[in-house]
Amino acid sequence: MKEKEEKNNATRSAHMIPSTPKQRFLLQQIARRAMIDRGLLPDFSHEVFQEIAKIQAAPPQGEAARRDLRTLLWSSIDNDDSRDLDQLTVAETLPGGAVKIRVAVAEVDAIVRKGSAIDGHARQNTTSVYTAAQIFPMLPDPLSTDLTSLNCGEDRPAIVVEMDIDPDGFVQNSEIYTAIVRNHAKLAYNSVGAWLEGDGSMPGPVAAVEGLDANLQTQDRVAQRLKAVRHEHGALDLETIEARPVFADEEVRDLAVERRNRAKELIEDFMIAANGVTARYLRKKNYPSLRRVVRTPKRWERIVEVAAQFGFPLPPKADSRALERFLTRQKSADPLRFPDLSLTVIKLMGAGEYVVEFPQEVPIGHFGLAVRDYTHSTAPNRRFPDLVTQRMVKAAMAGAPAPYGPEELRELARHCTEKEDDANKVERQVGKSAAAMLLASRIGERFDAIVTGAADKGTWVRIFHPPVEGRLVSGFEGVDVGHTVRVQLVHTDVERGYIDFKRVHS
Repeated sequence: MKEKEEKNNATRSAHMIPSTPKQRFLLQQIARRAMIDRGLLPDFSHEVFQEIAKIQAAPPQGEAARRDLRTLLWSSIDNDDSRDLDQLTVAETLPGGAVKIRVAVAEVDAIVRKGSAIDGHARQNTTSVYTAAQIFPMLPDPLSTDLTSLNCGEDRPAIVVEMDIDPDGFVQNSEIYTAIVRNHAKLAYNSVGAWLEGDGSMPGPVAAVEGLDANLQTQDRVAQRLKAVRHEHGALDLETIEARPVFADEEVRDLAVERRNRAKELIEDFMIAANGVTARYLRKKNYPSLRRVVRTPKRWERIVEVAAQFGFPLPPKADSRALERFLTRQKSADPLRFPDLSLTVIKLMGAGEYVVEFPQEVPIGHFGLAVRDYTHSTAPNRRFPDLVTQRMVKAAMAGAPAPYGPEELRELARHCTEKEDDANKVERQVGKSAAAMLLASRIGERFDAIVTGAADKGTWVRIFHPPVEGRLVSGFEGVDVGHTVRVQLVHTDVERGYIDFKRVHS
């Protein structure tokens, strides 16, 4: 993980919480500068807007060959404020206890043509960037939140991934085809999750569509089966703390922690299954694919040391099943500290990356998900690799030449990995600036913390309350990822997103 060079504290000027401009506006300025510094485009070009003005919401070519699935009980589940809806799901019970799951993915390629100015912007950024103060969409709003979004009550072209899931949670049959779909309910993770878990009432949009409640409960049961199978094969049950700034009158007032729930797991499990089906489909059709991989952890020996501190022996060679058994035990034994352990394991596993895999090659796989075949295909409004995959799938369906050659795909894999890392750094930088705003008045206070990064370029810790990460500028000798320490806040810099701590012993 590349971090900025440590600056001499004496040369840093303290940055107090500003009264004007408002904090949200200041964060937007910081976000734009961070985008530019990382080679990401914060604005769309004039050519992009010229193309948008010419786009008509006309049916795509080949309409007669599409299946008409508009009457199925499709619904979307996403964040409360999401407007770029990439996928819909629906279940159909089959004889013998099996269930057919359909995932409809927005057919972005029906409007965003390869080589267009819109495509060029998406190809450069490769992803939507979600900062604390502003979203920088990969595709312009008239598309991503309208014409290429699976909006409620609208007929839309889609690529449908159809999977028959047996009672044991295995995919038995699968198919990919084009269709016309209609979203019957725009749902949110938190309300649906609370309802599925028995902690909340049925959301109004669910109650408004006859039969949708039973369909979602079926989807939930199938998702839990899929999840169980993956975890039996070594998929890692990781749970980190994700905090977002809460604004009041355009000022940062708190950090709200995003929690996992059954609705999020439902979508996650279906997308993992659909991405596996898509990867295998391209291999079967003898087309290369842009895969998402997480290699065997480079710091496995440190993971072994961490597990040993909890009295759990891990084998000397990386073993996802053994690691999952350890994680499952610790989640049950100490659920409050489990997110900190998860963060430690994630840091030691290393980042994911995009690679090109050809049909004759042995797949690298995804260590954390315990799957061999995995691509990104279900979020083409938000991620460029998914749009690339969609174009490859459409070519395979038509028996046409691949729209991207081997060398172009290799360069795209490298570029998408690099830009995803840049986007993550922008999001983290703005998040740190927001956290620095929140902590600026608490210089000198002491906190419990966990070490989240330890390298030649610096040591990083995250305090527990509020969940904020910063640099350990003093007392970092001998500490490593996963260690718990006591720290004191010594400095914040909103503009740079710096939060500095020193180690203390009480």
